[in-house]
Amino acid sequence: MREMVARDIMTKSESSEGEFNQAAGETLARIEQALEDAELDFETPADGIIEVEFDDGSKLIINRHGVAREIWVAARSGGFHFKPQSTGWVDTRSGEPLYDKLAALIAAQGGVMVRF
Repeated sequence: MREMVARDIMTKSESSEGEFNQAAGETLARIEQALEDAELDFETPADGIIEVEFDDGSKLIINRHGVAREIWVAARSGGFHFKPQSTGWVDTRSGEPLYDKLAALIAAQGGVMVRF
């Protein structure tokens, strides 16, 4: 009986990890496309990481954090964590949607409007 319960928990954990990775990957791909459309300078130094560099040399970093199952954003103004919800990725503190927050952060730090 214990073995069955452990197997069920492991399967659910693996499934939700896979679902998280797929959702995060799709979100990061959408962000990359929006950055390209806005003609912003960015790099993807590793899977799940996007580094945007602005004209003043500052950076904004977006990354998938698998352990926490969140997308993290590091900007000049601070760090932000976004959890998946039925409505999309939302800030764990303010409840603000990821794309709205990213657009505001990029506009404030780089002076560029990005549409997601």
